[in-house]
Amino acid sequence: MSLTVREVIELPVLRQGMPQVLSSCRFEDPIRWVHIGDIPDLSALLQGGELVLTTGVALDSAPRRYLQGLADAGAVGVVVELGTAVSAVPDSVVALAQRLDLVLVALHRQIRFVDVTEAVHRRIVAAQYDEVAFARRVHETFTELSMLRASAGAIVDAAGRILDEPVVLEDLAHQALAVAADGGSAVSLLADWEQRSRRSPTHSGGSEGWTVTSVGPRGEEWGRLIVPRKSDDRARATMVLERASAALALHRMIERDRSGLHQQAQSGLIDDVLLSRMTDEHEVAARAHALGLRKAARYFSVAVRAQPPTGHTDPVAAQRRNTRLLDTVTHTANAAGHSGLFSIRRDGEIGAVLALNAARGGAEKILHALGLRLRTDLQRLDGTQRSVFAVGEPVTTITDAIRGLRQAAHIGEVAIAMPATTQALFRATDVRLRGLIALLRDDPRVQQFAETELKALLAGEPGNEPSHLEVLRHYLQLAGNKAALAQRLHISRPALYKRLTTLGRILGVDLDDAESMTSLHVAVLILDHRRQVDLTAQTGTR
Repeated sequence: MSLTVREVIELPVLRQGMPQVLSSCRFEDPIRWVHIGDIPDLSALLQGGELVLTTGVALDSAPRRYLQGLADAGAVGVVVELGTAVSAVPDSVVALAQRLDLVLVALHRQIRFVDVTEAVHRRIVAAQYDEVAFARRVHETFTELSMLRASAGAIVDAAGRILDEPVVLEDLAHQALAVAADGGSAVSLLADWEQRSRRSPTHSGGSEGWTVTSVGPRGEEWGRLIVPRKSDDRARATMVLERASAALALHRMIERDRSGLHQQAQSGLIDDVLLSRMTDEHEVAARAHALGLRKAARYFSVAVRAQPPTGHTDPVAAQRRNTRLLDTVTHTANAAGHSGLFSIRRDGEIGAVLALNAARGGAEKILHALGLRLRTDLQRLDGTQRSVFAVGEPVTTITDAIRGLRQAAHIGEVAIAMPATTQALFRATDVRLRGLIALLRDDPRVQQFAETELKALLAGEPGNEPSHLEVLRHYLQLAGNKAALAQRLHISRPALYKRLTTLGRILGVDLDDAESMTSLHVAVLILDHRRQVDLTAQTGTR
């Protein structure tokens, strides 16, 4: 932390000189160095930010030239010792220092200037060394966490410990993903978090003095790291958050691409095809058959999605669970006489290309029975309460089946977010617009779209009634039918028209415009689905 002019004047060595502050301009400014000089023009010897100590020879003989030279060189101010060359500082010199925005301090007793420079420079060098040591500690901490593949929560906790401040990691929808509460209560820290966060700026600053850093590559940000209160040292807070942000981005990249070691061969083949590193069907088929996939007339792309039985787990525990999930899916399919290529695609999702055992009956019957068996086996695995079995369209080539894993994953992610049913398997025909929104819910671009469209309602601006969002929701559900809307809300048409006019003004759009209605309807569906998933997750962990 830099040493200010005030702190220098309050040092014991300077207090011995009975300092009198004649001009307090820039009194709280930091100083870069202390310089001793009595020559009339010091501008060539200064670099800016210096506090000059003088006996007053030049100040007495040519005050305007002396002070103007200090100001031009960027000096902070001057401390003059009375009694040697000058007995008092004229009012005209004081006024000139104030016009030039310079500190002017008179010492009424003689002191050793060398003692002042030694004391100040020792403090400055010590502060610089402390900053270097702090930066090294931050670097080593987050480098070690990255090497250990620490969880996002562990990275946020480390940032909080280093700063001794609360730190929150949120996504673009202002949902808190990880919290370091600084020894306090996370409940109180996160009270009304969404509204407070929406009112905060994108970067550091704002009325609450929050320190904020984006997380993710430029243009692809997926979250924010926040110290949600005014920090004593914003520069340090920013440095720590930026380093933690880099560690979080690396963590996300590693976790997204990591798979089990014992499945590297099958996963490698699937990745080669999906990334277009391998396009020849003969080569793909040869490798697939060598890895245990039987030849068949048709191949099925499937995805198995399973919700965890408890709340969030750390990455190591999640990876172990994914490995057990992979083993269970593989064993269940093989035990039923089917063969396939299996791979962990993401947390809680297994992708597979299956060659069915035709002796077990028709494909629909086989897949239905496999879906029921998988549900039972996954429940036995670790108490999984919800799982879905998603199936893509059958194809004749292995390459097309691997590419079809994207469609199966789409169906699986949609199905797992839909209300629970006894349905054994899901196909593309089982999901529509709400399913698409469920799939894209975590995409930062989709979150940003919903936030932008509904920002005026979600931010809780002054005069905004709590029921405006509900009115908008019913209005869109009824496709703008005002008569039906008035009847549903049990209010008169004039009152309704007034509400809709206010609503349109708040949103800044024409509610009768078809494109505006479509955009708002999609944004409301995104918001409602996110809240439904959050409520389901909270209920499931109780």
